[in-house]
Amino acid sequence: MAAGKKAKDMGKTAKGKVKEVTGKTVGNESLEMKGRAEQAAGDAKMTARKAKDTLKH
Repeated sequence: MAAGKKAKDMGKTAKGKVKEVTGKTVGNESLEMKGRAEQAAGDAKMTARKAKDTLKH
């Protein structure tokens, strides 16, 4: 897996976690849901890249 793409996906997941926690803290459900969605998107991309890499080898 390309290190840059992996870092980008991990960053997206981390950014989503921050949004989720911030949303919970301030009571903003919309921000919390956006954070969860962003985390899921980052996780999905990482999983897809891992599967692609596994098939290459």
